[in-house]
Amino acid sequence: MPGKVQEKKLHIALVGNPNSGKSSLFNCLTGLNQQVGNFPGVTVDKKTGAAVFAGIPAEIIDLPGSYSLYPKRLDEWVSYKVLVGEDKDIRADVVVAVADASNLKRNLLFCTQIIDLKIPVVIVLTMMDLARQKGIKIDLAALERELGVPVVAVNPRKNKGITELKKAISLTIQQAYKTPVRDFIDNKSLAEIPVDEVKQHFPQISDYKAIHYLINHESFDLTPATQETIENIEVKNNFNPTKTQAEEILQRYGRIRHVMQQAVSEPDPLQKSLFTEKLDNVLLHRRWGYLILLAVLFLLFQSVFWLAQHPMDWIELGFAKISEYLSSSLPGNRWTDLLINGVVAGLSGILVFVPQIMILFGLITLLEDSGYMARISFLSDRLMRSVGLNGKSVMPMISGFACAVPAIMSARNIENRKERLLTILITPLMSCSARLPVYTILIALVIPQTYLLGFLSVQGLVMMGLYLLGLVMALIVSYIAKWFIHIKEKSFFILELPTYRSPRWKNVLPTMISKARIFVMDAGKIIMIISLVLWALSSFGPGNTMQHLTQQYEQLKTEPGADLAQLEKEYHTVKLEKSYAGIIGKSIEPVITPLGYDWKIGIALITSFAAREVFVGTMATLYSVGDDDDGSLLLKEKMRSAVRPDGSPVFTLATGLSLMIFYVFAMQCMSTLAVVKRETKSWKWPLIQLLYMTVLAYVMSWIVYEIFK
Repeated sequence: MPGKVQEKKLHIALVGNPNSGKSSLFNCLTGLNQQVGNFPGVTVDKKTGAAVFAGIPAEIIDLPGSYSLYPKRLDEWVSYKVLVGEDKDIRADVVVAVADASNLKRNLLFCTQIIDLKIPVVIVLTMMDLARQKGIKIDLAALERELGVPVVAVNPRKNKGITELKKAISLTIQQAYKTPVRDFIDNKSLAEIPVDEVKQHFPQISDYKAIHYLINHESFDLTPATQETIENIEVKNNFNPTKTQAEEILQRYGRIRHVMQQAVSEPDPLQKSLFTEKLDNVLLHRRWGYLILLAVLFLLFQSVFWLAQHPMDWIELGFAKISEYLSSSLPGNRWTDLLINGVVAGLSGILVFVPQIMILFGLITLLEDSGYMARISFLSDRLMRSVGLNGKSVMPMISGFACAVPAIMSARNIENRKERLLTILITPLMSCSARLPVYTILIALVIPQTYLLGFLSVQGLVMMGLYLLGLVMALIVSYIAKWFIHIKEKSFFILELPTYRSPRWKNVLPTMISKARIFVMDAGKIIMIISLVLWALSSFGPGNTMQHLTQQYEQLKTEPGADLAQLEKEYHTVKLEKSYAGIIGKSIEPVITPLGYDWKIGIALITSFAAREVFVGTMATLYSVGDDDDGSLLLKEKMRSAVRPDGSPVFTLATGLSLMIFYVFAMQCMSTLAVVKRETKSWKWPLIQLLYMTVLAYVMSWIVYEIFK
């Protein structure tokens, strides 16, 4: 028998409220043994990991966060069906319920509901250090006695309590811990006769699960006859789901209050919330709150410029020196050209923007940790509702400033389908971190480095203006689109505002490094590949074009009185125009000329449809291949000196602003289109998104160019 037990693979479901520390515990238990997929039939992410408990291999399933067993969102339905045993693909031997010790009362609601399902449960308390900082003391033995299930305190980040947790799980699976005989509340009294009648058909289920059969049986995989039977029970007994749920919640919180009195010691709640309330009176003020929000955003973007300017200059200068050294040290052949103008130019286009990305995400992390980010949702709810959204749409939109892909996925938290779809459609208008390199290089080219009132950077103001422009246009698009999307669902906005706290400074640097690594590894791969492809397209042409061109200019150099420097420069320019890249750029030039763009910019527009940040890498490659310098010039200098055939500069104020506007509005990210298709389960919406954003980008860029030319 022991040998058979060893062979059995455990299935452990990890559940808990959002932001309860569940993900940290999952990472601690599984380490690198993780897989990410989808739950069957839905687009919700499924994270699984491998672990071993007392020599027994186990699969840990990280279920989406839920506040209770009454689901409203798609991801909550996934967790719900697993917990009530209605998911045929996932059967949990043990449920590990994660609870935030600093907010125990709210978290215990979900935990006690799971306990009353009569499934093996282990309660895990996280954030004990934060609870202690708040003056909260928890008697684990008393809490375990009141709940009737094992309770373990852990700190996943410091690997504390993990051994005790594994032991508790092992003992639970071996039935050393029995499920409580008594319900946490008297569930049968909520609907005594209907519960008894349901249990006649399902004698093995608990009273509480019988209630869920009455409320949600339409969503369960039951036979038509069984569905009809339960419907008849409801009708015959005048069963009221809303009244039953309300009564249950009242009873649970009444019993939880008793448990808290027996096992938890808390400071005076009035004193605890006094600071938060005083600060909210200012930060959430009907007028001052919005002005403070604008000031915070202004300081955010000003700081990105102030702090990142010198590191960016050092990186760019470093790569220029590397190119200069390689150009003077290596023989002048095709491989050297590939190394300097392909590899080094591509790497420069990636790494030069790492300081800005790190600083931006570091500052956003500070805002999140302080508790202010949730206030932004609260402040924005009234405005959001006027355009067909609600305050919950703000978080995906703010996340869109980082990356549209996870931002769109986070829209799952919006219960209303119409508001969720509108949020998905407008989120790509938020200026993500991929746009940051484009904005930076263009602002540096056409906006003077001057200050208003001695301290307000004009470049920083333009950067902030671009971000706000995307936000304003998103609201306008949402207002228009709400009249065309006919989904009628009641909308509500419930948001828990966390207490203000000092940011966890130790989290800032790891977050900055993590985001930089993601940018370099994910975006960097695309930029590098496209840089190398572009080098090839820029170095070769159809047939023997390049060979004949080289012979022609070599002959011209031998003529008496030939200006070798001028001929070399002319050779590189003509060579680029005759290359495959030049042919592509020239073919689309008539379409983009009204926007003030030349064929080189046209190539960058095409390549950046894969990913927006590729624009800078493309320009670096094109201007490196097309110039005859030794690599010592910075990209900004090369672009600033670029001229049209008539001798006028390419990058004027009008052209620069037009390009910025184009990149504010254009949908140039294949990953975003893919995730929209995944979330909406149709190509209809990503195609609509691509069409309206491209048209919007073109029209607005043309208007701006006409105004400023």
